[in-house]
Amino acid sequence: MPDHVCVIVNPAAGRGRGARALQGVTEAFGAVGITTIHTSKTKGDEGELARKAIDAGATTLVAVGGDGTWSNVANAVLAAGAGDQVRLALVAAGTGNDFAKTTGAPASDAAATAKLVMEGVETRVDVGRIEDHYFLNITGFGFDIAVLEDIPSIPYLKGDAVYIFSALRQLVGYRGVEIDVASPLKRRGPVRHLMLVIANAKNFGGAFHIAPDASLTDGALDAISIHDASAWRRLKLFGSATKGTHLAYDEVVAEQAASFIVRFPEPPAYETDGEYRRAASAELEVTCVPKALRVVARP
Repeated sequence: MPDHVCVIVNPAAGRGRGARALQGVTEAFGAVGITTIHTSKTKGDEGELARKAIDAGATTLVAVGGDGTWSNVANAVLAAGAGDQVRLALVAAGTGNDFAKTTGAPASDAAATAKLVMEGVETRVDVGRIEDHYFLNITGFGFDIAVLEDIPSIPYLKGDAVYIFSALRQLVGYRGVEIDVASPLKRRGPVRHLMLVIANAKNFGGAFHIAPDASLTDGALDAISIHDASAWRRLKLFGSATKGTHLAYDEVVAEQAASFIVRFPEPPAYETDGEYRRAASAELEVTCVPKALRVVARP
């Protein structure tokens, strides 16, 4: 059966970078005969476009945006039970574009991505799941949410600089959150955290190598607990996380497991791939779904 490719563009990604990328994407994919291109109109609309494309027989979905866009399209694929039938290709037009850094996909080059799509190149990757949501990159709690809530108030910066600036100004004021992290091997008990990131991939926030040992093919997630600390220690932790050397700090606990249970005093806010969410329960299970998604990237 010939591949049926649909390109889905989020014009709002990267504060308008998606819209600016549209012409180049159209030309790059048009050059290889791919002309089915849809643009989202409202936030999260790319998921509905993906569902319609799958129903129409699409076997490859090219998502043009950032981590949130890629995650929304992937969620549509997985919710439809189409992980074996539909590939996901990545074109970067977002802020951090972190998932592509771990996959090695040439997401910043639309022409190279179009070429891989036509060659049929792909790799199988794990995804994470929390409540009814799948995530490609990470799910995060605590300081991560404070930063995410702060970013819309910074209209004068773009790209990685937005995350870095917001994180710097949250370092002093954020009070931390009590989290009990448990895996099949052990339960730690409630500890005040600066943040907790449960990672499927290595990077997040544009500049942070939060889980340097993470793999997309090991059937496990990496829980990175950063316990609360003084403002000075927070600053040092922040700097080291940009280099992936934070795991050496006493305040950092890293653990790999196929699943985790996280408990909070009350239902927390959290994020999946940059998308803000509010939990329905104070106890949440986060699990790895092995080899769930086909991604256009060289193995």
